[in-house]
Amino acid sequence: MSGGQPRITLLAGGVGGAKLAVGLTAVCAPEQLTVIGNVADDQEFHGLWVSPDIDTLTYSLAGLIDREKGWGLANESHRVLDGLARLGRDTWMYLGDQDLATHIYRTELRRQGLRPSAIAQSIAQSLGVTLNLVLPTDDRLQTRVKTAAGWLAFQEYFVREQCRPEVLDIHIDGLAEARPTPEALAAIEAADLLLIAPSNPVVSIAPILEIPGVRQAVERSHARRIAVSPLIGGRTVKGPADRMLVAAGFACSNLGVADSYAGLIDGLVIDAQDAGDATALAKRGLALKITRTLMTGAADKARLAREVLAFAGQPHPQDEALSCP
Repeated sequence: MSGGQPRITLLAGGVGGAKLAVGLTAVCAPEQLTVIGNVADDQEFHGLWVSPDIDTLTYSLAGLIDREKGWGLANESHRVLDGLARLGRDTWMYLGDQDLATHIYRTELRRQGLRPSAIAQSIAQSLGVTLNLVLPTDDRLQTRVKTAAGWLAFQEYFVREQCRPEVLDIHIDGLAEARPTPEALAAIEAADLLLIAPSNPVVSIAPILEIPGVRQAVERSHARRIAVSPLIGGRTVKGPADRMLVAAGFACSNLGVADSYAGLIDGLVIDAQDAGDATALAKRGLALKITRTLMTGAADKARLAREVLAFAGQPHPQDEALSCP
């Protein structure tokens, strides 16, 4: 540990990852925290590079997120999309007018040759985010979903098709050529606690772990490694993680979540509704924390963060045995 404070690295996708990240910022100092966000659902729209999970993390940490939707900016308008629709362009990917400023800025700097990592950090700092937000790779990744109609980019499946088609297969283009950022590897190596957020294991977390070198870094880590399951009552609160686990060859249960992280975690946090999974999970050698994992507001986010830290044996400010300032 550095100065008695645990160094915490969180692997995260969009909404679920952002909620836990916000909870951690409520109970720990920002200099303790690094968040490694998913970039495999990035896609170009209207000539602009859009990074949905990174933006959801950034907007959430900045306190600017649209809390009703869980993504995008609050108090948003859509005049640009209305204008594009009048011109006959597809506008199924909702990009608000304020949000478009982020994408214009990102795309301009990418065209100037700046590292995507540096761009993401610049955006986060400009919006007042003080923790360390890191990209797992500066290379282009693209999650693709196979349906009966053929292969779709993840945003086409998730937003345009609203997750309706049956998932037949999932592939992440660009993984073989991708290289991890030094910042991501350093955050994993330095961590006292490695957390995996309650994000989709298949399309939010796997694209981080499967970048060559990242899984190996997690396996070598001396940190306590804890995942928070995205399932409640055997299903996801939002999104297709349950169906995607099955498509990836895992059970649609906390056992499937655990198997997807086999060799990478020491413990798993599950919801009280899934307490019946405890015996089978314990047989896999995992430490378990059973609690209420649904995060509906700021108090829930902070509570879960405190419970995860306590479960991991790491400090938090409201327990004398722990010491997060």
